[in-house]
Amino acid sequence: MPVPGLVPDARPELFDIRAMPEQPKILKPGQLEESLIREFFEKGYLLVPKFFTEEELEPCRKSIEKLVDDLAQALYDGGKIKNLYKEQGLFQRLIYLEKEFPGANIILHKQGTLTEAFQNVWSNERLLNVVEQLVGPEIMGHPVWNLRTKTPQNEATTVPWHQDSAYLDNESYGVLQATAWIPLLDATEKNGCMEVISGGHLAGKVARHTCCWGDTWYVETDVEHAEKTLNVDFVKDKVLCPVPYGGMLLINNMIPHRSLNNCSDEIRWSLDLRWQNPEKPVGFYGLKQGVLMRSEKNPVEKIDWDSFNSVDRHIQADINCKVIVEEDPFDTTIVGPWMQKWEMTHTNRHTEKLASRGDTSWHKA
Repeated sequence: MPVPGLVPDARPELFDIRAMPEQPKILKPGQLEESLIREFFEKGYLLVPKFFTEEELEPCRKSIEKLVDDLAQALYDGGKIKNLYKEQGLFQRLIYLEKEFPGANIILHKQGTLTEAFQNVWSNERLLNVVEQLVGPEIMGHPVWNLRTKTPQNEATTVPWHQDSAYLDNESYGVLQATAWIPLLDATEKNGCMEVISGGHLAGKVARHTCCWGDTWYVETDVEHAEKTLNVDFVKDKVLCPVPYGGMLLINNMIPHRSLNNCSDEIRWSLDLRWQNPEKPVGFYGLKQGVLMRSEKNPVEKIDWDSFNSVDRHIQADINCKVIVEEDPFDTTIVGPWMQKWEMTHTNRHTEKLASRGDTSWHKA
């Protein structure tokens, strides 16, 4: 049976150095030297060890504390936990909630609450100046953004090798999407920082992926196929990317990457935020559109966060996959149309929910 996500098309010129916009002769606040931007296009990633101030990121930490507090109260009121663990801090409390109610981190992930603090970082003026160097002066926030709730030794927060476009429809294969991965503490190998395959974007293709990895909703690339398809070596080209608090890792949607297991005793919180040219398709199956942040053609006086936040992508994904929209606020399964793009080589409670819709059009190996 054909696998919809696997196509022969290659568009390297959309992702390699040929895609680099004309760089400014005079740098705006926050912008990086041209040599660093070239590195992003040549290697597919760029580590910026120091960028944000504590004043810019501290509100995000406060927002997360409020989100976790709200989650704890909901679990307590719902009879799912017997202790609110109020004495625990930002980097511990969700661990305790997770022990008493496994999947608490998934509920937080599914809620997808884009707080004002997250909005402010995503549309940070200095950050958008950098994004302009990557995608040009027309900038839209992509509909997929994430708060990563990486609790220790948790399979649901350990992400296998993949390319981001593997989660999107095939239209995304022809669009450069830039991502900033922003940890909210020092991200290290021990607490599960990112690894990338340097140069893995240069082929301009998406390798074969399968679904779903372990007891998760994640797709995973076939390393052997990826090495041949992308002309890389997953041993020699693998780069560990620790990021200090205040820094960020920039990647594009074609570079293979993964996040390691968190072997520390703290939660590794992080944000991943994406941008692209608004005139190009976002590749999100028509579920949700992006949010315009900057434009020379149509100057943005005020970002329309209300319209963006009015659409819940997880509910739309359920509808797209023809599964029952959960009324249970404590449901810890996730499904999405990306599951129908790839061979179903491993089933679990997430894929079973997809299969329960009553047809067999999904791609089971």
